[in-house]
Amino acid sequence: MEPGAKLSKFDGGERVDASRYRKSNFFRGTIPSFLGSLGSLEILDLSNNSFSGTIPGGLQKLSYLNTLNLSFNHLYSEVPTGGVFNNVTAISLIGNKDLCGGIPQLNLPACSRVPSKKHKWSFRQKLILIIVIGIGGGLISSIISISIYYFRKKPKLFCSSRSLQNLYLKVSYGELHEATNGFSSSNLVGAGSFGSVYRGSLIHFEKPVAVKVLNLEALGASKSFTSECKALEKMKHQNVLKILTYFSGIDYNGDDFKAIVFELMLNGSLESLLHSDEELKSRNLNPNLQLWLNIALDVANALDYLHHGSEKTVVHCDIKPSNVLLDDEVVAHLGDFGLARLLTVVTGHASRDQVSSLAIKGTIGYIPPEYGAGGRVSAQGDIYSYGILVLEMLTGKKPTDDMFGESLSLHKFCQMAIPEGILEIVDSRLLVPYGVMETNIREWLASFARIGVACSAELPVQRLAIKDVIMELNAIKHKLSY
Repeated sequence: MEPGAKLSKFDGGERVDASRYRKSNFFRGTIPSFLGSLGSLEILDLSNNSFSGTIPGGLQKLSYLNTLNLSFNHLYSEVPTGGVFNNVTAISLIGNKDLCGGIPQLNLPACSRVPSKKHKWSFRQKLILIIVIGIGGGLISSIISISIYYFRKKPKLFCSSRSLQNLYLKVSYGELHEATNGFSSSNLVGAGSFGSVYRGSLIHFEKPVAVKVLNLEALGASKSFTSECKALEKMKHQNVLKILTYFSGIDYNGDDFKAIVFELMLNGSLESLLHSDEELKSRNLNPNLQLWLNIALDVANALDYLHHGSEKTVVHCDIKPSNVLLDDEVVAHLGDFGLARLLTVVTGHASRDQVSSLAIKGTIGYIPPEYGAGGRVSAQGDIYSYGILVLEMLTGKKPTDDMFGESLSLHKFCQMAIPEGILEIVDSRLLVPYGVMETNIREWLASFARIGVACSAELPVQRLAIKDVIMELNAIKHKLSY
């Protein structure tokens, strides 16, 4: 079942192909409980049918389910409160007059409890009951006391109670508010689709920090927060942006508030170096082939770690210059894992139940062609985006530049120029004198271009492996140093 399929049609109690499901078919019977096992389901629309019975509790366990429409059926009894049912804007239950319970925002009547039949207790039964309750109550009180003491002693875990190996220093909303001057616009250093990033200073950390505040009104922002948590909670690599701490709670107005705190990257993003002369001047940086090779190698090392460095392959899903951040020594760190997916590797292949299909995630120009055709996320998708990033560094042109269209892409533009025309297409800032023959400069630039072209091949199987990318980049650096 692909995420996004709209389920509403059932035949004889058996599952029917997803492409045939429609709403408003007047189907009867109970909603099949097996729907709770469709882990990749994102949208479920069973409205305007004649389903009766209770809502399957398994639906609240579907972590990807973000839209549920059960309106205008004949459902009754208690509405679950977990998962998608905890978001009043994600579900529709109107037209089911016998539903009750659920979260308060649904404004449903409370569920009545059927009183049990009266039972006449003997004196002996009453005495036994009192003794059992006394012993049990004392035992429960002891357990609760021990638990409270234990959890007060433990620091708050990051994102998940299972994150036993990654404990983060707890910060309050007030501390974040003070650190960023009330999230002042003067502290704003960047903004994206899921939130804004503010410069700040927390007493817990020596260096300045970046506070990423999620815009929870944006569709997918909460899911982005969870993805970034899961992707980064066990990450430890010099070229992957490190989480310092986080906050998930309420602000001064009582509204939900989520933020992640990172170390501030003082030299901004690769995007600003590529396309903003003002940023270059303010940071006193000179774009040159040596610097570009170092940054490309840093990002390649980060991808090698994400794809091969642990038991879970992390697919970033949004490799682009604005997500490559540079520290005070101009070392690149890959950041913004809001779209990242975790793939469990089993005998060299991604586990099927954890590789979810992609609607289209990423940024236009960097999205691999197979994602646009409904393909599954993969490490090869990141390699494609990386290849486009390399070609953008080489030419100084974005893949969405006006000169590119259906007949000419950045990939094809560079491919056609290799090797003789390479000097005509590269960013002129890379053509600074190296004290060597022009043929050598052409050779180095052509080698750099070949890496970008090989990584951004149309078919995933044709793309360069990330370990080969690292080897090729090191070879160019070695030649450049002599």
